[in-house]
Amino acid sequence: MTPSSPPSEGPNQVPFQQQPYPGQNGQDWSTQTLPPQQPKKNQSNILGLIALIAAVIGFIFACVPGALIIGWILLPIAFILGLVSLFLKGKSRWMGITALILSIVGTVVGAVVFLTVVSNAFDESFGSGDTTVAGPSENTDSETEQNTDSEVAADEGSSEEGTRGNPYPIGSTIENDEWRVVVNSATPDATDAVLSENEFNEPPVDGAQYMLVNYSTTYLGDNPDGDMPVMVSVEYVTADGTTVNSFDNVVVAPDPIDTTSTLYTDGTATGNAAFEVPTDTAAQGVLAITPGMLGDKVFVAVK
Repeated sequence: MTPSSPPSEGPNQVPFQQQPYPGQNGQDWSTQTLPPQQPKKNQSNILGLIALIAAVIGFIFACVPGALIIGWILLPIAFILGLVSLFLKGKSRWMGITALILSIVGTVVGAVVFLTVVSNAFDESFGSGDTTVAGPSENTDSETEQNTDSEVAADEGSSEEGTRGNPYPIGSTIENDEWRVVVNSATPDATDAVLSENEFNEPPVDGAQYMLVNYSTTYLGDNPDGDMPVMVSVEYVTADGTTVNSFDNVVVAPDPIDTTSTLYTDGTATGNAAFEVPTDTAAQGVLAITPGMLGDKVFVAVK
């Protein structure tokens, strides 16, 4: 059988054996072009969507005092799911990012709400109650209660009685659920009496003198273990707004009040506290009385 002959070659046709192929005659494979591919669109991120829903619901419950626990459970879950959703290839990420932001902000808001709830509960459980004040000539059985506020008390320009600008007179009865305090007298210049009381009492610094404040404090609480009068705060506030405590300078006052012995219901302690005050403005200051650790501060005049 005669072998078949190769196809005939035309006048302008390159012989089959001589046709170039990729890589021949220095031809680079990279010159071969491929059809363009369409970019893939990001697919829906189901995990990110779940994280976003959990973050929104958790944020809402974190703002509700009675449902804080639900927010505290959902917000960490939303944070973890949102973080994981960011590492899924080819998936949309905006929902995961939004879930992360909401979970972080919701946690901060939830913490603030939680602290507010705890603070209010603490005040209701351990607070000393509203402070009432009766003037020295008023009958405590028919007194008109006057609620005081520490922020108002700090306002010198306020005309409300019991503030620095308008203090209560000496002899007023300051009372709440735990304590009753009465300032019996104030002696602005009692330096001689203090120095003669104890030989170890040091003289006041230049430009200052000792003041004696005599007051009584009565425990009104019902704690069977009682409480100590040290819980009652009596301070002297100078004319320029500086607070002076009786323990700033350790001296023995004449007939000192005992603040460390326990008082039981209706028990009373009476005595003097010594303050080192400026000589030129001693009578211009006021006394700041706080009946108990959580009581409202009330101001009383020294003259």
